[in-house]
Amino acid sequence: MDILVCIKQVPDTSKVEVDPVTGVLKRDGVDSKMNPYDLYALETALKMKEHQGGLVKVISMGPPQAKEVIKEAYMMGADDGALITDRKFAGADVLATSYTISQGVRKMGDFDLILCGKQTTDGDTAQVGPEMGEYLGIPHITNVLKIVEIKEKSIIVEMDMPDTIEVAEIQFPCLITVEKDIFQPRLPSYKKKLEAKDKEIKILTINDFEDKDDMKYGLNGSPTQVERIFPPSINNDREIWTGTGDKLSLQMASKLKELKFI
Repeated sequence: MDILVCIKQVPDTSKVEVDPVTGVLKRDGVDSKMNPYDLYALETALKMKEHQGGLVKVISMGPPQAKEVIKEAYMMGADDGALITDRKFAGADVLATSYTISQGVRKMGDFDLILCGKQTTDGDTAQVGPEMGEYLGIPHITNVLKIVEIKEKSIIVEMDMPDTIEVAEIQFPCLITVEKDIFQPRLPSYKKKLEAKDKEIKILTINDFEDKDDMKYGLNGSPTQVERIFPPSINNDREIWTGTGDKLSLQMASKLKELKFI
């Protein structure tokens, strides 16, 4: 079974500056890490490889420094990896990002299964995985909690729906996004780090794609534009009340009315 895992490098801090012109995050010089949700997708792929055989490849989109998450994937057991990077891809919204990665996937070859984390901690849209599936023309399922069974031509999974747990069977090739804790991610291996020290990371730019129309990538290919990004405000205000239960109940009710919660 050939599996591709989509991974992303995200800021390792909430204190990230925003470009006042483009409205996108300034990632240069910021401590980064692999998106936590992608660790669960990668562990799922490695578990499947151990039981089914085959190869696990990873793909990421980002600036050159995003090579570090591919190296981390190698240390966990990934067999091959590619980084999609080009200045023309900068500022992409979820639609342009999905299209760009789908072009990179086509360049890397054919896969039985594409795995994505549920979402990223910097964007939190949970849209890129399904949109990639649409661009690739393959079936896709989100919010996967458990791999129930892997068959020759399909996979059975449990999905976390709003009110129920739903079981579905999906034919290969397909794409699924997984919830956290589907498996506990393993730690990077020092032995694998040494083995992968000189391992190649393929670099893909717009010139490597079948579709080289730069109006479909980056800001040019983004139908949505971010008006404003700002860090969440920190509210440390607090009040300490003392008194009997009846008194505190009345005081709480009064405060909730004041704040217009009731």
